[in-house]
Amino acid sequence: MYAQHLDGVSRPSANWSRLLPFLRWRDRVTRGNTRDDAMAGLTGALIVLPQAVAFATIAGLPPEYGLYAAMAPAIVAALFGSSWHLVSGPTTAISIAVFASVSPYAQPGSPEFIGLVLTLTVLAGLFELALGLARLGVLVNFISHTVVLGFTAGAALLIAASQIKNFFGLDIPRGTPFFEILGLFAQQIESINLYVLAVSVTTLLAGILTRVLAPKLPYMIVALLAGSFLAAGANATFGVDTTHIVTVGALPSGLPPLSVPDFSLRALTQMLFPALIITLLGLTEAVSISRSIAARSGQHIDGNQEFIGQGLSNLVGAFFSGYPSSGSFNRSGVNYAAGAQTPLAAVFASFFLLLVLILVAPLAAYLPTAAMAGILFLVAWGLVDFHHIQQLHRISRQEALVLWVTLAGTLIDLEKGIFLGVALSLAIYLSRTSRPTLEAVVPDSDPDSYHYVAANGRAECPQIKMLRLNGSIFFGAVSYLQQQIQELADREPAQNHLVLMASGINFIDLAGAEFLRDTAQRYRRAGGSLCLYRLKDSVAESLRKGGFMDEIGENRVFPAKSRPAEALFPYLDPGTCANCRYRLFRSCHAAGQQTPSV
Repeated sequence: MYAQHLDGVSRPSANWSRLLPFLRWRDRVTRGNTRDDAMAGLTGALIVLPQAVAFATIAGLPPEYGLYAAMAPAIVAALFGSSWHLVSGPTTAISIAVFASVSPYAQPGSPEFIGLVLTLTVLAGLFELALGLARLGVLVNFISHTVVLGFTAGAALLIAASQIKNFFGLDIPRGTPFFEILGLFAQQIESINLYVLAVSVTTLLAGILTRVLAPKLPYMIVALLAGSFLAAGANATFGVDTTHIVTVGALPSGLPPLSVPDFSLRALTQMLFPALIITLLGLTEAVSISRSIAARSGQHIDGNQEFIGQGLSNLVGAFFSGYPSSGSFNRSGVNYAAGAQTPLAAVFASFFLLLVLILVAPLAAYLPTAAMAGILFLVAWGLVDFHHIQQLHRISRQEALVLWVTLAGTLIDLEKGIFLGVALSLAIYLSRTSRPTLEAVVPDSDPDSYHYVAANGRAECPQIKMLRLNGSIFFGAVSYLQQQIQELADREPAQNHLVLMASGINFIDLAGAEFLRDTAQRYRRAGGSLCLYRLKDSVAESLRKGGFMDEIGENRVFPAKSRPAEALFPYLDPGTCANCRYRLFRSCHAAGQQTPSV
């Protein structure tokens, strides 16, 4: 089952690690790491209490269903996913999508509504699992690091904005869009509750000071305790009617009950399309969050395994009274910031949440929402990667544009922000690849060298044009290349032999092959030829399979460390060569051409 590696550490074989992915990180489970994971799990359990209740309310479900969705699904996703820090559970976007998808068919909160939601959860899990088993995790490669940076920064602002009402004690309806929140905050700035603000700021400062002065202490728990004690003292001194410091409130206790989704044909038909939407939203969130945190932790994310983990978590969750879950930005950000080392932190969080519900639910009810807001402000600040954002602006304006479009789109609509960023990234990539560079080159001055250097004003052969093509030839690039070659032919009609330095061509499609064939025919009609130098074997084989090599000519394809110009020399116009002032090729010297005067 385990293979001995060069470092002497036994690791699971590839087959077992695919089946049981949690074996991959077993070597990271140490006494010290387990202690860190336990503390991170405890922090995560406290953080998720009010969030899960709020998300379930948004989804139209009884409050306890949010807590159930944060237990069993989180454990399964942690054990069968690939991220060390991703924590699954209910999210804002999915909660909204669940309500919008199911409410047309049943009264929110009713048994019929709950049954359809469970059906939706099962279907979403099946779709996610199927995508993972089909190894379509490669799709995550289209989410660039720049998109992740913008998405993370945008989500951080959304987290902070969602807590403005609790941080300042204002009346802002739940689910208000980002920019409307800012407008309502400006209108109500004179109505800020100073008692609530004192609790929030105390929590925030306690967290910052603990992190700076005592980094070994769990600063989030210290901050929550500081805010909670201040809130309790203020309520005892001035009265709740004066302070208006709101707490989480009473929470249901007990194990998640077993549940059975509605598998009737009617329910399956109604939930089929909504399940596809939930699948896209859930996988986008999970992979984007895991990649954004992996960018900080240095971990490699396996997209296929992440799909499988999310699929299994929803399949299991549907039978433990959970509704669709995905990677949670709040919980994952807190988990990473709290020092989690392995996915055991998510397992600990689920068990601690269960213990809180069973044993100390009355005490958890006294947790002030203002203190929670202070903690989430800290998390939001930590999610913004200021260093890489500044670096990006110095490196590429186009990438900076992708970042800001993603960020702005995320603030308007969480998932649309990702899709906008991915679409813009692909558009920029296609724009670059559809305009491959054609660089004029000449032979190296060393007569024994096989290298070619950029012309940059150097003398070129009057009859042979040498170009280095940096990029593959596919349908998107053909039009641009045709235009460039035509312009060259119009400027220098005497250069009726074209030699393409083809080592930069990684692949070619049908349109590209037809372009090379047509170019070869055009130069042949002009009395010249098209030659390909250092063409990759895979590209040459593609041309042969399509029958294009017969028209280009096998004798016009030259391998590395050969000299195309010497092969072309007998076909050059002797009169032009006689009047040429340059001896660029060894054949020119052998023919007794004049010494170049350049």
